[in-house]
Amino acid sequence: MFSKKKNTSKLDTDQRQLYENARARALQKKRLFQHFVIFLVGAVLLIVLNVVIGYQEDFMPLGYNWFVWAILAWSFFFFIHVINVWVTSSFMGKEWEQKQLEKLVAKQKERIAELQQKVDRDYPLSKEPENPIITDSTEPRIIEPKTTDKNY
Repeated sequence: MFSKKKNTSKLDTDQRQLYENARARALQKKRLFQHFVIFLVGAVLLIVLNVVIGYQEDFMPLGYNWFVWAILAWSFFFFIHVINVWVTSSFMGKEWEQKQLEKLVAKQKERIAELQQKVDRDYPLSKEPENPIITDSTEPRIIEPKTTDKNY
């Protein structure tokens, strides 16, 4: 357990990332399917409430039964969910996100290089500093105490 160091290579991280992307995509599709089932059950329930039970039969905004408007609004949200899962995630998934990150990092590196060139051009480093630091180039040596020293 503690004696061996785990060998994590780039291949392992790539496989892990592919697995995580596939898992997230499967979860998106699962949630979309759940939304569809709940939408169908809810639409049938709304129709039963209005037509069979007679709940709010007299309430008819714009000449249509209220359940029609409720189902229409819910259909709109379901359609947005479908667009998000099948269109947006397909075209703007993890691969697209990774490409965009790489482009931004490249732009940042390019900008940093431009700024560094400008700094080097405007403020060049001279070969000799203005206030040289005095350094002792001699090697350290051991100083032997004198035998006449009484404190020794």
